[in-house]
This record gives sequence, structure tokens and C-alpha cells, in this order.
Amino acid sequence: MPQKDINLEKLLDQAWQVRQAFFPDHIEFTAPNRTLSVSVTGNRCALKCAHCNGIYLQQMVPLEQALSGKRGRERSFLVSGGFTDQGKVPLLERWAELEELASRGPLNLHTGLVSEEEARRLSEIARVVSFDFVGDNETIAAVYGLPFTVEHYLASYRGLQKHISVIPHICIGLNGGVIKGEYKALEILKGEAVEAISMIIFRPTEGTVFSDRLSPPVEETARFIATARLMFPRTPLYLGCMRPGGHYREMVDMLALRAGVNKIVLPAPETRRQAVELGLAISISEECCSL
Repeated sequence: MPQKDINLEKLLDQAWQVRQAFFPDHIEFTAPNRTLSVSVTGNRCALKCAHCNGIYLQQMVPLEQALSGKRGRERSFLVSGGFTDQGKVPLLERWAELEELASRGPLNLHTGLVSEEEARRLSEIARVVSFDFVGDNETIAAVYGLPFTVEHYLASYRGLQKHISVIPHICIGLNGGVIKGEYKALEILKGEAVEAISMIIFRPTEGTVFSDRLSPPVEETARFIATARLMFPRTPLYLGCMRPGGHYREMVDMLALRAGVNKIVLPAPETRRQAVELGLAISISEECCSL
């Protein structure tokens, strides 16, 4: 639940104490330049979600190109794509090609909604699944335009959990910068098996329905991350790659350190200094944080 009645500084101190109690004095910084982002649909997406509109697919390598192109420095693959009108990434339609890709390195699959049988099939080729977990029905409708509910997302998550390693991803401010169902998502996950939680942050993107919105306030974002640490004292928490840049990132990254995260992707430059001041040993990795 939101810790609105607690001063942010006090909340951060509590979160830091929990981190110190259950984790070593270590932070991992990730620059995932050895993980290639691959799309199974090119730049096509049936949903054209309010926060993305297929724009981020343009930054990914089409699957056929990943297979036919010259090998680069990649050691692993983040495989995603546009959604179908059922909220799925059509991974099974490219099965033979994904099997070949899996022979070249571990796969992190972004699945969208799945049945348990689909989860079982995907477990044959994937190292891990990154699953967008949403805790609010209105957000699902407003962002994705889907006629589904939180229960559908929970059923997919449980199906994946039975067969494969899965990292739930919570987008802070997904509904146009408003923190709405994110705390509910934490409450739901509290009753489930969770090996790690990756948190990303809404950023307004030109060409989308939400282009004129603002990212959630830094203080509210830090409060959410600290609350996650208090609710999941033994669970690794990641601050993922999808979040705003510039001064916002600098502030959030340093507050996230104090809130007790275990891993930060592409941290702002000042974050290293802050980590040292907090007494954390730093390690560097070069693959997707979920891998």
C-alpha cells in the first residue's frame, strides 16, 4: 500500500535498512550492449498502445535480419514485438526461427498475455520471460485498449511461473504518468512466487496518445520503489532501461539507490559516485537485466 503518511526521507531510510539487512553491499550496473533487441513483427503492432504506438519497435532488429545478418557482439537476445488484438506477442508463429535464435544465445521473451500451454511451449526455448504486470483494469483499457482485466494478467503470470523463470515488470506511471494500479500490482505479487521485480518508468513519447503527459513526479516514483523494497525485503529489485533521461534520471537513480534497488540499467553518471558514498561495491554487466 502507498506509504503516503511517511516522510520520504524516513521511508528511504527504512528501505535502506531493509536492503542492508538482507543483501550484501553490492550494486550491479548494466549496460546491455551484448543483448540484441529483436522484434518478431518488425514495426507492426495491432494495438498501437497509448504510451508506445509501435514507435519503440522501430529501434529493434527484425527477427529475419537478426538471423541473416552478420553476428555482432551480442551474446543474448531480448525478443519482443507488436501485440495482437488479444494482447499477445505472436512468438509461436515464428517458432522455427526462434529455435534457431535460441541456439545462438539465451532468449529473454516479452510474451504479453499467454495461456498455460503457450507458456509451456515457450519454456522450451526461453531462458527467462519479461512479463508486463498491470494492477488496474482502467489502465489496461486506457493504455492497451484491451477488454481484459487484472485477473487475465495474473493468470498469465501464474501460467508462466509453472514452467519458466519470469520477471514481472511494473511500469511506474503507465497510465499517462499517473501512478494508479502500481501499488495494487505489488499487493497482488506479494501473494505469488516472485524471484525479482523490474521497475520501469513512463516517459512521454512523441507520436503517441500520451505524448503531452508528464512522467510521474520523482518523489512519487522514489516512494513507490522504497515501498516495493519494504514489501519485498528479500527480492532483488531492478530499475530497468525504459525510463526518462536527463535530470529526471539523475534524481531517480540516486533515490533508487537509497531505496535499496539491486540493479540499475544504464545509470546516470552521478549514480556511481552515490553508490560509492553509500558503501556499495559496483559490478558491471553487459546483458539485459533480466538475464
